[in-house]
Amino acid sequence: MERSEKFSDYLFAKMGPPNVTASVHGSELPPKTTERSDAPVELTGYRKWLSDNLMLLVTLSGVLLGVTLGLSLRPLHLHGDSIMLISYPGELFMRVLKLMILPLVISSLIAGSASLNAKMNGKIALRTLVYFASTSFFNAALGIALVLLIHPGNPDMHNNDDRSTDKRTVNLLDSLLDLGRNVFPDNLFQASIQQAHTVYLPKPSILHAFNETMNDTAVLLSGGLEAQRQADELDEVVLVRDVQYRSGTNTLGIVFFCLVFGTFLGTIGQKGQVVVDFFAAIFEVIMKMVTCVMWLTPVGISSVIAGKILSVDDLGLVMAQLVWFIFTVAVGVFLYQFVVMQAIYFVFVRRNPFKFYAGLIQAMLTAFATASTAAALPITFRCMNEKLRVDPRITRFVLPIGCNINMDGTALYIAVASIFIAQMSGMVLGFGELLTVLLTSTAASMSSASVPSAALVLLLVVLTAIDAPVQDVTLLFAVDWFVDRIRTTNNMLGDCYTAAIVEELSRKELMALDAAAVNYQDMPAGTPNGHSEVMLEGQTELITDSVVVDMSAVMNNVSLQQEQQHSNRRV
Repeated sequence: MERSEKFSDYLFAKMGPPNVTASVHGSELPPKTTERSDAPVELTGYRKWLSDNLMLLVTLSGVLLGVTLGLSLRPLHLHGDSIMLISYPGELFMRVLKLMILPLVISSLIAGSASLNAKMNGKIALRTLVYFASTSFFNAALGIALVLLIHPGNPDMHNNDDRSTDKRTVNLLDSLLDLGRNVFPDNLFQASIQQAHTVYLPKPSILHAFNETMNDTAVLLSGGLEAQRQADELDEVVLVRDVQYRSGTNTLGIVFFCLVFGTFLGTIGQKGQVVVDFFAAIFEVIMKMVTCVMWLTPVGISSVIAGKILSVDDLGLVMAQLVWFIFTVAVGVFLYQFVVMQAIYFVFVRRNPFKFYAGLIQAMLTAFATASTAAALPITFRCMNEKLRVDPRITRFVLPIGCNINMDGTALYIAVASIFIAQMSGMVLGFGELLTVLLTSTAASMSSASVPSAALVLLLVVLTAIDAPVQDVTLLFAVDWFVDRIRTTNNMLGDCYTAAIVEELSRKELMALDAAAVNYQDMPAGTPNGHSEVMLEGQTELITDSVVVDMSAVMNNVSLQQEQQHSNRRV
């Protein structure tokens, strides 16, 4: 009886006081059940629009403020220390975002892959990788077509006096082998702080000792100077490969380990549920931290952009010289974003693609400001899960992999930049060289690190493959800070559209998993996707009686069905 009275008191408290009455023409009316209720007032009109898009407006204001501040302070010719202080808040903002990448990737991949079975993981991984490779190949081909059509390379820009005979030894084989070494790390803790890469070191020559001996005895031997000269000619520098480690998180190795770990974790059933709940809780905590950090966006983004604009020596001269190169890259990026991406989304998903694109503007602006897909990953998760309602099991699986492998904008940039440098050198590329650029740009982009200006290193691979002058890459340093931001938006959007398309292609498997979860009556309270946790929290808030616990299985089933219907009706 006491439990029933508690429940009744709770309902009457929500309905409002029964003593408040109104009268019309002398007759009493029933009380208004909404009076003095705790229900929030629903916003309408422009207030609702401002509430829904407040974070987007904040991010956009940060970008505009950074551009305005940078351009307005350039005539003052600030000292390097002043520029460093202006860039310092942006540096801290970037450090905070990068701080959350590693726990976010680990928790999202383990929780996401554990919520799917091993067969489902294999299908999603295959669809994701095929889509990544196809779009990277297409972007490389698009870049080649545009650079041949626009022809931005002008031989008059080439300065022969700056040419050197030194050629850096870089080839595609080393990049592919380094990719495999990073995918399969030998130490997981080392992978958190270091990456494997191949360097070329001079091989000690046998004639080196002979040279030293000749230097000591040259004055004693007749004809010693001649012998020294001949020995120096024979002593040629021979470079050999050496695998070393450099600073930087090996995200590829961590992604591979988490995928395998999460897949096998999902196969042990109830025994591993506590581990799945642990990583799901970490993911939720990180996302709440991201929400707090996003309010620092105006200061952080404006500081990053203003600092980059102020650090360029002669902005007008650089833009005038390389305006056609920037134009070619920008045309390719925007053509792919507004035409190709939207067409692919409409063909597969059969929904308005521009509504999906509008929901990603905040993440796109963050990627533009930070010039890193990985740094924008926390905000990308927030937009995909909360605003666009893409299945979290897919986003947790696809997005961390995409920020390391899917580099559509990078593939386009490498193809354009390599042919641009060849055009400046007066080289005429035949069909074989163009095919080499196409294949090497695609392969190099998929081995690119998700850090700013990583494509400049990969550009050396393509230039070496077509025997173009690698020294001319330094000409692109002056504008890479800007072009890098443009192509990063392509990389980020490519990951998001991949998640939406893979979700649509995997809908039958996802529905089968939901049906299996509904039929499984002994399902624990905390599922990997967090649906039942929300329902149980509501039950606890309503009344914490043991009677409700007996109905938990039924309530969990209803909650799962409602969430699935809501996901199908997403925008």
